[in-house]
Formats: sequence, structure tokens, C-alpha cells
Amino acid sequence: MPAQRTAVQRVAGGGWLALLGGGEFTFGETVEADRAWMARVGPGAVAFLPTASGSTEYGDFFAAYLREGFDREVDAVPIFRRRDARRGKNLRRLAAAAAVYVGGGVTDHLIEALAEEPALATLGAKLGEGGVVVAIAAAAQACGVAARSIARGAALPGFGWLPGGVVEPNFDPGHDRRLRELLRAPGAAWGLGIPAGSAILLGPERQIEVVGTVFCIEGAEGDVAVLQASAVP
Repeated sequence: MPAQRTAVQRVAGGGWLALLGGGEFTFGETVEADRAWMARVGPGAVAFLPTASGSTEYGDFFAAYLREGFDREVDAVPIFRRRDARRGKNLRRLAAAAAVYVGGGVTDHLIEALAEEPALATLGAKLGEGGVVVAIAAAAQACGVAARSIARGAALPGFGWLPGGVVEPNFDPGHDRRLRELLRAPGAAWGLGIPAGSAILLGPERQIEVVGTVFCIEGAEGDVAVLQASAVP
């Protein structure tokens, strides 16, 4: 399988967008990826969004993990529905955090709660102003121009943080059908396949850091290629 530098890109800004393919942090499956994005985070708490899962316990487990493994406090911000994404208190907590970690679950739930709401704009501003936004599994898929809906089996608009890009988490390069189908969505030109435990960090000036192995396909009929990182200071 060839190695490749591609036209992978994210929206402009001085921050970092970390996309994690999945894995159980309680079993240490994401620890290398978490070390990579944590190295980019300044002082302060990490805000956690449980939106995609709908679970308050998810935040408790993540808080214990980050506290024990990285000596970092977590502020679980209770955004589960659209009205939660408009509340001033929640917006202020997101804006004040050193980083925001968007947890996994169901992509539809995340997009329905955040799309066109102030909370999503707050996350976009953090990316633009030099902060860190982390998205795992279903949340990583939501960052593209399109995401797969589990309810309807069709593509729905994503957050658009990857111009022309889509993401398939928990990716197996031997089974790339779902990523290729997603690449047929309107506006999709390239796709990332991120296996569980792997991650890609997209920084300013098109810097790319890869943890583990990440794959890229350009076009629905393109070849699956191993994505190479760019030089990272």
C-alpha cells in the first residue's frame, strides 16, 4: 500500500483539530493519541461534550481518566439538545476551556444538537484562535463535509471543518466500502480512514501529525494510501 502526502486540509486558524479513530480510553487504547493532543494544550481544564452519547456517566469516566493519566481537570458541559447549545453558561464554559473534547456516540445526535447553534460557532472560534478541539469516533466523522446517518442510511451535512473531506472512524483498510460510499456525498473529494487507536492532528499552516496509521482516499474510486505527516515544530 503506497504512502502518500495529500491535499488534506482543515478550516483556517491557529489551533489544532485532533481526529481520533476510536478505542476505549479506559483500556489504554487511545493513550498515545491523547498524549499527542494533550501536548498542544495550554493550562486549564478540558471541556468535555457528551452530546453524541447522551450519557452523563461518559463524562465522569473521562474525567477520571484525564485526571489520573494527565493530571488535568475536566469540565463536562451538559449539551444534549439544541437548546443546551444556546445557553450562555454552556457557551462560556466552552470558550474558557483550554481544549474541548467531543465524545463519541451517534453522529446524528451530535449534528442535530450542534448544527447552526452558538456552541458549534464557539468550537470553530477556538480552532481559529489557537485552541484545541478533539473529536473521537462519531464526533470525528461529524467534522467532515458529510457524515453517515445511522437512522436513514444516507449522508447528512457535517460541520464542514475539513473542506472537501470526510472521515471514517474505526477504519479497516481491508473493508473500505463505507468510506467510498461517503465520498459520493455532495462536496466530498477526499476521505480519511482512521483506525481505532490512531489519530490525525491538523494544525495551522497545514501541519499534520499522525499517531499510528491513518489512511487517505482521494475520490470514491481512488487508491487507499497511508497518510504521511508533515513536519511539525
